[in-house]
Amino acid sequence: MPILEVQHICKTFGDTQVLKDISFTLEKGEALSMIGTSGSGKTTLLRCLNFLETPTSGKILVNDKPVFDSETAGRMSEAQIRENRLHFGMVFQNFNLFPQYTALENVTLAKKLIEQKKPEFKANKAKILADIRKQGEALLDSVGLSAKMGNYPHQLSGGQQQRVAIARALMMQPAILCFDEPTSALDLRNQLDTLKFMQSTIRRKNTCMIVALHDLNLALRYSDKVAVLKDGKVYSFGKTEDVITNRMIKDVYNVDADIIDTPRGKFVLAYDSEMCGDLQKLMQDISKKDSMEKSSIDAGDASI
Repeated sequence: MPILEVQHICKTFGDTQVLKDISFTLEKGEALSMIGTSGSGKTTLLRCLNFLETPTSGKILVNDKPVFDSETAGRMSEAQIRENRLHFGMVFQNFNLFPQYTALENVTLAKKLIEQKKPEFKANKAKILADIRKQGEALLDSVGLSAKMGNYPHQLSGGQQQRVAIARALMMQPAILCFDEPTSALDLRNQLDTLKFMQSTIRRKNTCMIVALHDLNLALRYSDKVAVLKDGKVYSFGKTEDVITNRMIKDVYNVDADIIDTPRGKFVLAYDSEMCGDLQKLMQDISKKDSMEKSSIDAGDASI
């Protein structure tokens, strides 16, 4: 049984239809990369899944239970929306950590706010807060930040802030983790470390992961499935190696590409044919000029 089913999701802003009949499924432990040009609908879809935007039509099911149905969405209470949102954990592109709180406080804040609304909180306040703190400390330890729990966001590197944001999302024990361009603000070393950590996390937590990405090589390396969005529609969906092809890259990105097999897996080398043609002509002209100069020098040597 799929952990996530997205059925015919559409989203319209005014007269502009941003998402058009989006459907796909994910199993536990799977990592899905959403790729496509800027403006194709990737971030809007993530926001719809996390109830930060309300789809115009369609259904979303988690573990075979509907968490959103456009036909009944207008009758959902705020409490129901908050409860359904807990199925999804969102890690934002710029982390969105609260600067006035420490790493541990950022991780535990949402859990505290939810528990405070429960009728049993006052009677068991000390124990509940102690348990929340213990959970937060364990999560920060699991992401390698046990020594940074008391640090504020400005005292952490970009990679460390990213891991705090991941720990915060995991604190609510979501079924699906969503990431919007998780590596865009990181250097190469932190990109690789973050993606490996994300991948190992969903395996351990028995959940699944949806990542909006621009880097096709990261999608090739770390995804089980890929959804290609083009003009708000699913252009292609399936296993990573079946979806990321020369034809797809040309159709979606309007660039030429070679997909190269290497000992470490496949690699996308994109290029501009016109530019490469101009470069090839320039190299030929340089080679021809060098050959003519060499012939001239040889002729001069022969006459001496």
